[in-house]
Amino acid sequence: MFKFLTNRPFWVNLLAALLLGFLLIFTLLKMLGWVTKHGDTLTVPAVTGKKTAEAIKLLEAKGFDVQIQDSVYTDTLSRGIIIKQLPEGNATVKSNRTVFITVNRVIPPYFDMPKLEGQSLSSALDILERKHLKLEDTLFKPDFMKGYVLEQQYAGNKIPAGAKIQWGSKITLIIGSGLEGDRKLVPEILGMTYAEARGILEAEGIIISPPIASGPVSDTANAFVVKQNPSRFTEDNLPNYIQPGQVMDIWISANRDLLVVDSVQKKKPKKTE
Repeated sequence: MFKFLTNRPFWVNLLAALLLGFLLIFTLLKMLGWVTKHGDTLTVPAVTGKKTAEAIKLLEAKGFDVQIQDSVYTDTLSRGIIIKQLPEGNATVKSNRTVFITVNRVIPPYFDMPKLEGQSLSSALDILERKHLKLEDTLFKPDFMKGYVLEQQYAGNKIPAGAKIQWGSKITLIIGSGLEGDRKLVPEILGMTYAEARGILEAEGIIISPPIASGPVSDTANAFVVKQNPSRFTEDNLPNYIQPGQVMDIWISANRDLLVVDSVQKKKPKKTE
């Protein structure tokens, strides 16, 4: 059986063995490349920002499988678009690769309505913002719970905590205005720090809406109040009044030079007899 090998010089057998080994390795590499599609690559189209149906059609036309990995909702982006893809656009990958996409939902999600009743107005506004709800209006009702939420309403009807409500819905709050009917002169808080102004307004029973930043503000408490609404005087240069339980809007800035002084505030108020 081995006569064929033994009758030949050793170097011939060695050369034949090396040649046979080279052919086997070459064949295996070729087969491996065919199985793994080595060198067969495609460029992934960039579909972020495109409509979902359009993106899937484009990817499949380029030979990719498509899988929706997640569906989220962001109200600052158009509904039904692709907000993320993996692999990323213009990446070079092997053919038949699956592209995973994240879609911005067309219909905003529903979640449980938070309990705002019994909360101060400022706390209620913070909760609304965190829960992706909007304030439609504030209505005031005489009650000893001055500055606190007495009732929460949606579309003109009372909505209980735990009821399903859609992202971005507008909520009306009924606020206690106190049992005292005395009007008070609007405090002058321009130029004060937010912490100082807040202390004065809370002492007067005036509710502060979340401050509006004019430019970057890193320290809210020490930022300066550069604008207030209502202002201390009316457009006719008469004293402006506010009731306890009413809301004041204020603008703050790290730069005190942005202080807004209306022309009517530069004048001395008219004396009233």
